[in-house]
Amino acid sequence: MKEHFRDTIFYQIELTAKYCKLLGAQVFEQFNIGLTVEEYTILDTLLTQKELCQRDLAKLILKDRANTGKLLDNLEKKGFLTRKLSVKNNRPVKLIEITDAGIRQAETAAKRIRPHYMAMKEKINNSEIARVGELLAELRQILNESLKIQI
Repeated sequence: MKEHFRDTIFYQIELTAKYCKLLGAQVFEQFNIGLTVEEYTILDTLLTQKELCQRDLAKLILKDRANTGKLLDNLEKKGFLTRKLSVKNNRPVKLIEITDAGIRQAETAAKRIRPHYMAMKEKINNSEIARVGELLAELRQILNESLKIQI
Protein backbone atom coordinates (compact mmCIF):
# COMPACT_ATOMS: atom_id res chain seq x y z
CA MET A 1 0.00 0.00 0.00
CA LYS A 2 1.36 3.40 -1.00
CA GLU A 3 1.95 5.87 1.83
CA HIS A 4 0.59 9.35 1.23
CA PHE A 5 2.10 12.52 2.66
CA ARG A 6 -0.89 12.94 4.96
CA ASP A 7 0.02 9.60 6.53
CA THR A 8 3.56 10.70 7.48
CA ILE A 9 4.96 12.07 10.72
CA PHE A 10 6.03 15.16 8.78
CA TYR A 11 2.42 16.01 7.95
CA GLN A 12 1.37 15.37 11.56
CA ILE A 13 4.05 17.73 12.84
CA GLU A 14 3.10 20.44 10.34
CA LEU A 15 -0.59 20.08 11.19
CA THR A 16 0.14 20.25 14.93
CA ALA A 17 2.28 23.35 14.42
CA LYS A 18 -0.60 25.03 12.56
CA TYR A 19 -3.02 24.17 15.37
CA CYS A 20 -0.58 25.64 17.91
CA LYS A 21 -0.20 28.82 15.87
CA LEU A 22 -3.96 29.24 15.50
CA LEU A 23 -4.53 28.60 19.20
CA GLY A 24 -1.86 31.14 20.10
CA ALA A 25 -3.43 33.78 17.86
CA GLN A 26 -6.87 33.11 19.38
CA VAL A 27 -5.55 33.34 22.94
CA PHE A 28 -3.68 36.58 22.26
CA GLU A 29 -6.79 38.07 20.65
CA GLN A 30 -9.16 36.77 23.36
CA PHE A 31 -7.07 38.26 26.17
CA ASN A 32 -6.41 41.50 24.26
CA ILE A 33 -2.64 41.16 24.73
CA GLY A 34 -1.76 44.04 22.39
CA LEU A 35 0.90 41.93 20.68
CA THR A 36 0.97 39.19 18.11
CA VAL A 37 2.38 35.81 19.09
CA GLU A 38 5.45 36.61 16.98
CA GLU A 39 5.96 39.97 18.71
CA TYR A 40 5.62 38.32 22.12
CA THR A 41 8.13 35.66 21.08
CA ILE A 42 10.64 38.40 20.28
CA LEU A 43 10.11 40.18 23.60
CA ASP A 44 10.32 36.90 25.50
CA THR A 45 13.54 36.01 23.68
CA LEU A 46 15.03 39.42 24.45
CA LEU A 47 14.28 38.88 28.15
CA THR A 48 16.71 35.96 28.18
CA GLN A 49 19.17 36.78 25.38
CA LYS A 50 21.31 39.91 25.41
CA GLU A 51 23.39 41.44 22.63
CA LEU A 52 21.30 40.05 19.77
CA CYS A 53 21.37 41.41 16.26
CA GLN A 54 18.54 40.87 13.78
CA ARG A 55 20.25 37.88 12.14
CA ASP A 56 20.77 36.07 15.47
CA LEU A 57 17.24 36.85 16.61
CA ALA A 58 15.79 35.58 13.32
CA LYS A 59 17.51 32.22 13.85
CA LEU A 60 16.18 31.94 17.40
CA ILE A 61 12.57 32.74 16.50
CA LEU A 62 12.61 30.69 13.28
CA LYS A 63 11.81 33.60 10.97
CA ASP A 64 13.65 35.03 8.00
CA ARG A 65 15.49 38.32 8.43
CA ALA A 66 12.97 40.33 6.41
CA ASN A 67 9.98 39.25 8.52
CA THR A 68 12.02 39.69 11.69
CA GLY A 69 12.85 43.24 10.57
CA LYS A 70 9.16 44.08 10.10
CA LEU A 71 8.33 42.71 13.53
CA LEU A 72 11.19 44.70 15.07
CA ASP A 73 9.99 47.88 13.35
CA ASN A 74 6.51 47.39 14.86
CA LEU A 75 7.89 46.73 18.33
CA GLU A 76 10.20 49.73 18.09
CA LYS A 77 7.25 51.97 17.08
CA LYS A 78 5.37 50.70 20.15
CA GLY A 79 8.36 51.62 22.32
CA PHE A 80 9.06 48.04 23.39
CA LEU A 81 12.62 47.84 22.03
CA THR A 82 15.47 49.92 20.73
CA ARG A 83 18.26 49.17 18.28
CA LYS A 84 21.73 50.55 18.78
CA LEU A 85 24.54 50.56 16.26
CA SER A 86 27.48 48.38 17.25
CA VAL A 87 30.21 46.24 15.68
CA LYS A 88 30.18 42.45 15.65
CA ASN A 89 32.88 40.41 13.87
CA ASN A 90 34.19 43.64 12.32
CA ARG A 91 30.78 44.38 10.79
CA PRO A 92 28.33 47.09 11.75
CA VAL A 93 25.16 45.66 13.32
CA LYS A 94 22.23 47.00 15.26
CA LEU A 95 21.94 45.31 18.63
CA ILE A 96 18.41 44.95 19.94
CA GLU A 97 17.53 45.89 23.49
CA ILE A 98 14.19 45.47 25.21
CA THR A 99 12.95 48.63 26.93
CA ASP A 100 11.32 48.86 30.36
CA ALA A 101 7.97 49.20 28.57
CA GLY A 102 8.77 46.07 26.59
CA ILE A 103 9.62 44.16 29.75
CA ARG A 104 6.33 45.22 31.35
CA GLN A 105 4.38 44.27 28.22
CA ALA A 106 6.03 40.84 28.02
CA GLU A 107 5.42 40.17 31.72
CA THR A 108 1.79 41.29 31.48
CA ALA A 109 1.24 39.08 28.43
CA ALA A 110 2.85 36.10 30.20
CA LYS A 111 0.60 36.53 33.24
CA ARG A 112 -2.51 36.62 31.05
CA ILE A 113 -1.69 33.64 28.84
CA ARG A 114 0.10 31.38 31.33
CA PRO A 115 -3.07 30.05 33.04
CA HIS A 116 -4.56 29.12 29.66
CA TYR A 117 -1.46 27.24 28.54
CA MET A 118 -1.02 25.57 31.92
CA ALA A 119 -4.60 24.27 31.70
CA MET A 120 -3.82 22.83 28.26
CA LYS A 121 -0.58 21.30 29.53
CA GLU A 122 -2.34 19.60 32.44
CA LYS A 123 -4.38 17.57 29.97
CA ILE A 124 -1.20 15.75 28.93
CA ASN A 125 1.07 13.80 31.25
CA ASN A 126 4.36 15.66 31.87
CA SER A 127 6.45 12.59 31.08
CA GLU A 128 4.63 12.24 27.75
CA ILE A 129 5.35 15.90 26.94
CA ALA A 130 9.02 15.38 27.79
CA ARG A 131 9.17 12.24 25.63
CA VAL A 132 7.58 14.02 22.66
CA GLY A 133 10.18 16.78 23.04
CA GLU A 134 12.99 14.19 23.09
CA LEU A 135 11.60 12.44 20.01
CA LEU A 136 11.26 15.73 18.14
CA ALA A 137 14.86 16.64 19.04
CA GLU A 138 16.03 13.26 17.70
CA LEU A 139 14.04 13.77 14.51
CA ARG A 140 15.52 17.28 14.06
CA GLN A 141 19.02 15.84 14.46
CA ILE A 142 18.35 13.20 11.80
CA LEU A 143 16.85 15.81 9.47
CA ASN A 144 19.74 18.20 10.12
CA GLU A 145 22.24 15.52 9.06
CA SER A 146 20.35 15.18 5.76
CA LEU A 147 20.14 18.91 5.04
CA LYS A 148 22.51 20.46 2.57
CA ILE A 149 22.24 23.79 4.40
CA GLN A 150 22.44 24.50 8.10
CA ILE A 151 19.57 26.20 9.89
